[in-house]
Amino acid sequence: MTVSEGEKPRVALLATCLVDLFRPSVGFAAARLLEDAGCDVRVPPGQTCCGQPAWNAGDERGARRLARRVIAEFEGYDAVVLPSGSCAATVIKDYPQMFRAGDRWRARAEKLAARTFEITQFLADVLGVAATDGRAPEGPVTYHDSCSGLRSLGIKAQPRALLGAIEGLELRELPEAEVCCGFGGTFCVKYPEISDRMAADKTRHAAATGAGTILAGDLGCLMNIAGKMSREGRPVKARHVVEVLAGMTDTPAIGES
Repeated sequence: MTVSEGEKPRVALLATCLVDLFRPSVGFAAARLLEDAGCDVRVPPGQTCCGQPAWNAGDERGARRLARRVIAEFEGYDAVVLPSGSCAATVIKDYPQMFRAGDRWRARAEKLAARTFEITQFLADVLGVAATDGRAPEGPVTYHDSCSGLRSLGIKAQPRALLGAIEGLELRELPEAEVCCGFGGTFCVKYPEISDRMAADKTRHAAATGAGTILAGDLGCLMNIAGKMSREGRPVKARHVVEVLAGMTDTPAIGES
């Protein structure tokens, strides 16, 4: 990212469908973090689904249609930031593969991919943010590494470093933190029995840490984990990592009234 001296980077927030529909507080927290880091934050009003569900389900035509809309909507910014490793991976890794070499959309997709980041990656690796105005939830926390962010984008150290700078926050590592929680987008619909067993393993490991809150960088994973926690009657809360980093922990946890 190249910005003229003395100017704020113009950063577009791609909020994602799940944030928009189920957890708007994650979008507000992401915007606060970016503004506190000195960015001029914009939220393009024409944004829609990034196309990940369609692409993963084999609907290549539908995915390309959504990708073209996102590409057109988010061109012209210094960076595009998402509070989701899975959606960010779609833009960064999948968009260029959706279009054939020589297609004008391929070149536009590649340019957008080069300026797109998951939010903890952007804060830590691009802006060099070492600490935020975070607020520790009550009791210790644990952290689940979402599959796409970890495997596609290499996101692991960044959220832990930012969390480690929050006064009073105790992070207890989650056993098998890198193992899928069973959500996997359409996976949980196609293979519900397998998904449920995977979610049960995740909640059991989280409870074993003694943490009062489990954090992650993908809302899909957190909704899946929170739902399983609720059905099992476990007292562990689920929150998106940006809510803690932005000090916005006074709202109900995911799945709570």
